Amino acid sequence: MTAADKITNWLAQLRASSMASLLSRLVIAIAGTVALVVPTVQSWDQADLVPLLGVPLLLICLVLPDSTAAALFLIVVTAGWLMRAPSELTFSLVVTAIALLAVHLASAFAAQIPSYGKVSRRALRRWLLPAMIAGLLGPVVAVAAAVVRGADVPGSLVVTVAALAAATAAVWFAAGQSASGNG
Repeated sequence: MTAADKITNWLAQLRASSMASLLSRLVIAIAGTVALVVPTVQSWDQADLVPLLGVPLLLICLVLPDSTAAALFLIVVTAGWLMRAPSELTFSLVVTAIALLAVHLASAFAAQIPSYGKVSRRALRRWLLPAMIAGLLGPVVAVAAAVVRGADVPGSLVVTVAALAAATAAVWFAAGQSASGNG
């Protein structure tokens, strides 16, 4: 197959793209941009390597959401934050975390279907409920962790891990999974 045939095939698939596929890629683009921009505009010095690696990975996520580019994007942005950011919990950290969560969830959804595949409303709702729960529980767990950490409560790590485990369980069961794994 020549390069012209590949481009023609790709353009035909793009024209046949479903609304769900386009929306999931739009979420990846917006959330990925937020995850790259928010740490970049902070007062601390972010590693220059993060945007240099993050932008191409984000573009690959848009074109090939079923590749490892989304996971690498999440790792690059998170590693950039962990290397240079201050250790306190801030609003920009929560915004970046929610943006990374949105990239992860939208990439996982987009990777399940071909770009030209049709998605029923039922399938979209089945994905949207756990995504909304995860998006809403993320800031709640972050605020709870900040309160517990600031209060100098003994065992605060255990409380934080328990809150994250409870949030994970809520998302797991909202996704229609069972405790036995036969969802």
